[in-house]
Parts: sequence; structure tokens; C-alpha cells
Amino acid sequence: MSKTGKQITLNKEVSAAGSRDFTQVILQSLPVGVIVFDRELKVVSVNPSASELMNVLQSADVTLAAGTNEKIWGNWQKTLLDVIENGKSYHFDNISYHTAGSQVVLQITFVPLRGSSDNSIEGGLIMLENITERENIKKQLASAERFASLGKLASKVAHELNNPIDGVMRYINLAKRTISEQGLSKPVEYLEHAGEGLKRMVQIVTELLEFARSRYSTLEDTPLDKIIDDAVKFVEPQARAAQVEIEKKYQSALPKTRNSNLFQVFCNLLKNAIEAMPDGGKVTVNCNVSDNNVAMIKFQDTGEGFEPENSEAIFEPFFTTKTGGRGTGLGLAICRDIVEKYGGKITAENAPDVGSIFTVYLPLSE
Repeated sequence: MSKTGKQITLNKEVSAAGSRDFTQVILQSLPVGVIVFDRELKVVSVNPSASELMNVLQSADVTLAAGTNEKIWGNWQKTLLDVIENGKSYHFDNISYHTAGSQVVLQITFVPLRGSSDNSIEGGLIMLENITERENIKKQLASAERFASLGKLASKVAHELNNPIDGVMRYINLAKRTISEQGLSKPVEYLEHAGEGLKRMVQIVTELLEFARSRYSTLEDTPLDKIIDDAVKFVEPQARAAQVEIEKKYQSALPKTRNSNLFQVFCNLLKNAIEAMPDGGKVTVNCNVSDNNVAMIKFQDTGEGFEPENSEAIFEPFFTTKTGGRGTGLGLAICRDIVEKYGGKITAENAPDVGSIFTVYLPLSE
């Protein structure tokens, strides 16, 4: 072989070695956990993100089985062998993984690892994503939506039952008075029992309404910017689908506040803003803290706004400007109820140029 030929071969070897080193650097830097295993399911490489999420053992299947319930997710060894032998890929959502006294919710993907030359399967990759926070946010919003649905149901029950119950009570009282005038004691006793039963029904409806209104519990103090950030993250998929941009104009490390149901308030205001712009637009979230320690969180959209005379009515239960049965008219009413329990208030106004502005005034603890 000529000197030139030897040099070309050497350059290829150096290039291949450099490529492997660069690949390893990328693997170690990824924010997603990656575990590489060979055809015997032995772990050959682990990046730091994977080590933080799992207690990685010698075998990939044993690592997975150590923190999960195989009665739910099946035999990991069989699944991983199918990846190697048949080149199949698998994707699993919401897997609870237990390790060292803690629990995380993971999204796990298995893919075959193919050789660069003959495309043969040399092993596989396990990719791990920690979705614990996202799932917790989903549960919070689902719980909030259940309460809203319960409130709507309770109001309908009250509306449907109160009038007939009131009529029945009136007739019972009339019957009692008429029978008493005739000196008949037993029928009066029976009607007394019927009246007590109706009073019990009224009490049940009242308690259902009180439960639907909810006594919001006080949870741990949380930075206000984190609560807003969580709400923005949650509605981002909806915003992208509607071609709506969300711009945040507030500093990080805002003061802490009681994180009761403020997340629900911010989510509702963001969702309303997005729905007000069916052809796309922009939502701007601004937060300032005044000298007297009151936070002012503004949500401004570029939608069509609303009729000025409705600036107060839109916070009333069952008042909605949405058409086609898309709105229940409870979202803003619940927002106002939550904010007022903090000693604050919420206002609505049309923006000077276009769109609307909803402002939450929130007194902060010292």
C-alpha cells in the first residue's frame, strides 16, 4: 500500500474514534436518561440522567423489574428480547418506579441498537423521561375540573328540587292546619313526619352546594412565579395548537404565597384567553408586586374583547359569552371565589387597543 493510502486509512480510524468519543459526550450530556444494553441484556453504558432516575444494575431487565410491578407491565426480559430479536420498539407511559424510598413517574421507550456497517441489531436503548411533575399538574387540574362539574351538578339539583320541595312543604302545612281544625291528631302526626323528611332533603341539597363551593385548603408556600410557570406549561400544547404565543413578563424568584388553588385560577384565565383567539394571537402574562406587598398578575390577550357592560357579569355563575355550549359559565366564578378567599380580587377590562385584560390582585404574606 502507498504512503497516501496508509494516511487515508489512518485518518478514517482517527475519525471513527473521534465520532465514538463525540457520541459518548452527547450521551452523557442528554437531559433524558439513556441505558445501553447488549444482546445478553447486560448494561454497557448509562448516562447521569438515567442514574438519577433508576438504581441501574448489571442487567437491563433486572433494573426495570427492581422498581416496577411486572404484574402490570409484563415480563421485562421478554419485552427486551423482542426488541433485540425482532427489532421492535416499545413505548410505555406513566410507569411508577420506586427506588431508595422515593417514587417517580416515567415515560419509557425501548428501541433496537443497530450496527453502523451491516445494520445488524447489537443491543438496545432504554430512554427514560421523568414526567412526575407533569402528571401531578394533570391530576391537580382534573381534580379542579371535577369540583367545577360537581358545582354545576349541585346547582342543577338545587334548581330542580327547591321549587317542588317548597310547593310540597306549603301543601303539607295547609293540610296540617285544615286537619287540626277538625281535631284529627293522627293525620297531623303523619304529615309532621313527611315534613321532617322534606327538611332533610333540603339539608342534603344545601350540604351538596357547600361541598361544591369547597373550602380550599392551605398548602405549603410556593414562589408565585413557579405557580404561573406551571400553569403556562400546562396550557402550552393547547396554545401551540391554536397558534397562540404566550409571553411571560415577570422576574424569577417572586415572593411566595399559599399555593392552594391559584394554579387553577391561572390555568382558567390562560385557557379563556386562548379560546378568545380562534385565529391565533398572543397572551402576555405580567406580574408586579406593589410597595404594600400586593401582587398584580395580568393576563392580556389579543382577542375581540367583550361588551363593557359585562365586565362584572362575566364573573357570575353560569354567565358565558361562549357559543355552541362550549362554556358552563363556572370558570370565572370559581376563579373569583378562590381569589377572594385569599383576600384579593379579580377584574376584567378591555385593552386600549385590542383584546381583554384580566388582573388578579393578590395580597402576599409577609
